[in-house]
This record gives sequence, structure tokens and C-alpha cells, in this order.
Amino acid sequence: MVETVPAPLIQEGHVLVEVVYSLISTGTEIHSLENSGKSLVIRALEQPDKVKQLLDHLRRQGIQKTVAKVWGQLSRGNPTGYSCSGIVIQVGRGVPGIQPGNQVACAGAGIANHAEIVLVPNNLVVKVPEGSDLKAAASVTPGAIALQGVRSLDTRLGEIIAVVGLGLLGQLTVQLLRAAGCWVIGFDMDARRVALARKLGANHAFVSHEVDVLNEVQLLTEGHGVDATIITASSQSDAIVQQAMEITRKKGRVVVVGDVGLGLKRSPFYEKEIAFLISCSYGPGRYDERYEKQGLDYPYAYVRWTENRNMAEYLRLVAGGKVQVMPILEREYDLAQATKAYEELRTASEKPLGILLCYLRNDQQTQAAKLATKVVLRSKPVSSKIKVAVLGAGAFAREIHLPNLQKLSDVYDIYGVVNKTGSNAKAIAEQYNASYATTDFKELLADENVDMVIIATRHNLHVQMAIESVKAGKAVFLEKPMALNKEELRELVHILEETKVPFMVGFNRRFSPYAQKIKEVIKNRLNPMIINYRMNVGYIPKEHWIHSEEGGGRNIGEACHIYDLFNFLTESEVESVSATSIDPKTEQYARNDNFVATIKYKDGSVCNLIYTALGTNEVTKEQMEIFGDGKIIRLNDYKKLEAFGTKVKGMETKLPQKGQYEELVEFARNLKEGDGYPIPLWQLIQATEISFEVEEMLCL
Repeated sequence: MVETVPAPLIQEGHVLVEVVYSLISTGTEIHSLENSGKSLVIRALEQPDKVKQLLDHLRRQGIQKTVAKVWGQLSRGNPTGYSCSGIVIQVGRGVPGIQPGNQVACAGAGIANHAEIVLVPNNLVVKVPEGSDLKAAASVTPGAIALQGVRSLDTRLGEIIAVVGLGLLGQLTVQLLRAAGCWVIGFDMDARRVALARKLGANHAFVSHEVDVLNEVQLLTEGHGVDATIITASSQSDAIVQQAMEITRKKGRVVVVGDVGLGLKRSPFYEKEIAFLISCSYGPGRYDERYEKQGLDYPYAYVRWTENRNMAEYLRLVAGGKVQVMPILEREYDLAQATKAYEELRTASEKPLGILLCYLRNDQQTQAAKLATKVVLRSKPVSSKIKVAVLGAGAFAREIHLPNLQKLSDVYDIYGVVNKTGSNAKAIAEQYNASYATTDFKELLADENVDMVIIATRHNLHVQMAIESVKAGKAVFLEKPMALNKEELRELVHILEETKVPFMVGFNRRFSPYAQKIKEVIKNRLNPMIINYRMNVGYIPKEHWIHSEEGGGRNIGEACHIYDLFNFLTESEVESVSATSIDPKTEQYARNDNFVATIKYKDGSVCNLIYTALGTNEVTKEQMEIFGDGKIIRLNDYKKLEAFGTKVKGMETKLPQKGQYEELVEFARNLKEGDGYPIPLWQLIQATEISFEVEEMLCL
């Protein structure tokens, strides 16, 4: 489908590009098309790991939330494409060497999409050199993949290399190997591709099913076998890899670039001592978020050929005539004909190797129209409902807040959806019947119809978005944490005290039916309490965003929930805070997600939090015990509450009830009847300050 979606906004470390050409890679995109057309049952049988995820989600969240999540993902679809070229429109801060007006090539699935406007991080964009053009440059991604495959072969001048699979990647690989001074033997099932490979420089090329492959290789290598084989085919058959082992000489190399079956037999793999490698896509940096998204480069002296440098070198080879691209790019369609292009991929008896989509740059659609960051979907009637705009349509908002807002449709109206990815913003806005979708949250600040915003972005954006929303007079529901540091907190509190705009932080646990029941049991207590809370949070790798400046760490980003719960139960000011952490013996574990924090309150209560990533998910995540006035209250994962030493009965539910639904109910009630602060501001501040004190102690 071709859809109009909000254009992306320029960001630091990125460039905004008006696309002129994008490449449809037949192998990759046919595979995606075939998968998307399969039934859920067949896909489940093919991906048992996904089935396990589904069953785990069912166990934790129940059938209703699981079904909503699955259908939500299916209805959104996926933007396609991963290689394009165009003209730079805007350049964000921290992008050296690129200026508006430069011709560039862009790479990356989910980034260099088939789209009129793309936002590309600086390590995934390169300037097009003189001697190349934008048509040829649109092939930069498969070009870099082919180049990295050749590098993985570690070829020497004069070696004989077999290329198995002469599609788009195979044709580029043949030319790169010839440029490196190698002799090339190509194999493919398609006679047309074999003929093209010969034309583009293969010394020998054969239709695989018409010859005895092993015999031909033996004849051409004097019985030794090829020095190395590179597999650029796409097939789930294990036979391709096995045949590659057979035609490769003893102590040779086999490199897999394409998507093939990997069922290896021990012989001849073992007998020949063959080195077997899988090439990592475009090169070093691929799948490293710090490199691709944050723009952190690897030192030139230590990593000579990164993802970005492979892209640049490929274009230099194209400009120098070492690689011919145009004979491979066999079709060209206007964007409006994209459906026809994909239909040809699906049905043509002779599938083209590469297809270009062309984006017209004329008066019919000006650049200004392409850059529109808002798409209006429908108008809505005037009503007394609270009109909500959701900022940040990530997993948490999609799985928790949006479904809950929909359940509360008699009170709330989902009016706008803001997300940095325009296609996601529009799909979610459609799913929840919103009025519009946008990539620019300032659009909703200027919208007088919006009464309230829910901010569910990454943590480093919370305070600035909250401050701007408060200044615009919008009621603010801010997901935790409230702030990442003291300066942010001070700035936010100042504007809240000045404006008195309704405000709430998503400290949902205090609104849980279980927490409310506990409060009922302890409301007439005479003495202080001892509260012990255990969070078995599970391990998250250190490279995850929650550990970065975007997330602020797990103590500030998640443990703040429990500090707020302690405030709620004690209703007292803090007297002192102490914290200690493990001393990790390996780099796997961090201090600030394996700690014990103890808070002493002025009412005499002592609250203890054990927060750890050292455990297993075979045990429940959260457990709390409260001791006071001859009573013991035990809460197990917000599914079961037991009370001892009292006549008050406990409670139990099949699924966790952590208060996310109830907090929205309370905020709506408070907006209409209260002062706009369902959680007292001093308690919001205190929970956040506790997290800062704990963090300082853990980082000593």
C-alpha cells in the first residue's frame, strides 16, 4: 500500500533527505511478501520462538491483552525498503561534512524506506561521489552488503572464488571479486542471470541444474576445488551450503551472505578443515545501536571498514566504473505504481533483479507538502470528554495506556497520536479512531481541542515535553520517571507551582486495588511499619537504552515506582536514605540494578527495597511484606494478597492488577472534581528525590 503519513522531524545527529530513488531488492522483499501472505498458523509453525513469546505473554497478561497486542501489530504493517538516494533538505547538529543540497545515499531497514522523506542517522548516510548518479547510488545497501561479504572471504590476488546465487547481491559480488583480482565461477538456477554474470565479468558461469557442479569446478581448478565460496542465494534448502563445502578446497573458506538453510553435515566440513563464516550484513556497526542510532564511530585505525565506510567505498567503485549497476536495475516505476512493481515481483515468470522506485520532484507535489508533519484522519464532534493526545506510541503506550483509554471511552477521547515514526503514528491513530497523527508534538500544543497529554516517550524527553505542555495549558500525565536529575526536577516543579496545571506521574502501583486494600488495613495503625519489597526484575543487557542517557538507569527509571508506594503507605516525610549494591565480578551485571535501598521515615517506619537482576523469571517479579501492630500483610505480584493478625480478608485475581487502569480513572475524576493532583506534589517530588539519593550512593 502507498499511504500518506506524517513526515519525520529533523533530529540531532541525523539528516533529512528528500528521496529521488529507492531500490526494491527482489530477494529480501519477495521473502517479506511471502511471509506476510502466510496464515498465522503456518507462521507459528515456522517460528516456534515466537509461539513461546506468545504463550509467555498469555500467562502474564491474559488472553484479552495478548489478542489486542497481536492484532495491533498486524494492523500496523511494516514500512518496507532499506536502500535509497536523494537530496539533503536539513542537517541536524553533530553531522559533519554534509550540507543541505548534497546528493546522498542512505541505508537501513526502517530508515531508508520507500518514502518521499526519510530521516537518517549520520552513520547510515554517505555523499554520492562525482562520477556516480542517484540511480546507481540507490543500490548502496546491497552494494555494502556484497562488499562486506567479499571482505569476509579475505581474498588474495589470483584466487578462484565460486559465487552461488547470481541475483542482485551475486551480480555485485562477481564484479567486486573481479575488481579484487580474483577468478570467478558463478552458479544460479536462472539462465538469464548466468548470462548477465558472464557479461559483468564472471570468468565462468553455469546454470546449476544443467551441469554437474562439482565436476565443473574440479575441471576448472585442476582438481583442487575453489579457494573460497560465497553464497549469495536465498533458499531454505541445506543443500546449497553442503554443495559449497564439496566444491571448496581443503582449508578453504565458505562465507554465507544470503538467507539459506544451515543444516551442515560433518563431512566434508570436518575433513577439509573449511573455515565457515556468516557475513554481518553491511559491516562492523550493523545491529549496534550506539553506532547506527547514536552516531558513535569506531576508530579508523582499529576498524578500517565500518558499515559507513563500506557504503562510501562501494559508491567510489561505482563512480570509477569498477562496478556496473544499471544492467542489474532492470525496472523503474513511479511511486504511484509501487503496487504494480510488487505485483511483478510476485507473479512475473522472469523476476527482475532490481527495481527502482522513482519519486517525482515537480510542481504537482511541492517539497512543503512532502514535509507536512500532520495527517488529519477525521473530524470529531464536540463533547464533554477529556481529549487526550498520546506522545510516544511505543510498546508501553500501545499495550497499556491506549487500550485503557479505549476502555474509558465514556470519559476520554483519544484525539491525537504523536510518534517520531510517521507510519506508526498514523497506524495507531487509525486503530484508536484518533482525529490526527503527527511527528511534531508542537502540533498538539497549538491545538486548543487537546485537554490532556500522556507523555510516554523515552525518559530523557520527559521533563522538556512536560514543561512545554504545562506552558500550553495542557493537563499532563507523565510516565515515570518524573525527572532524571535534580536540575530537571527543579525546573519542572517550578513551572508546576507557578501554573497549577493538573499534573500526574504514572506511579500506578498506589492505585492498584491491592494497594488500596492494604491502605484500608493499615489506616488506623498506631505504630511505625517495617516494609520489605523485593523486585526480581530480570536481566537487561548493558547496551539497552534504559541504561543509557536516554533511560537514566533502572533505579531512577523503575524503582521510583516503589519509592512512591512507600510514600503512599507511610504518608510520611523521609528522614534518611541509605543504599548499597553488589560488587560485580563480571561486566554482565551493573551496580545500579542490583541493590538494596532502605528509607527511614519521620513517622518511624522503615522501608526496604531489594532490587535485583540476578534472579530468574521462574519466580514472580514483585513481592511485599508489611509488619505492624501485630499484623503481617503479604502481597504476591499484585495477584494475591494475604492478611494475618486481622479479620480483614485478603484478595486474589488471575492476572496482575498494578493500577494502570485505575490511575486513569482517578486522574479523570480529579480533573473534574479535584485540584488536578491525584498524587500530592510533595510525594511526587519525594519519590523522585529518593531515586536520586540512591543513585548517588550506588555510583560512589
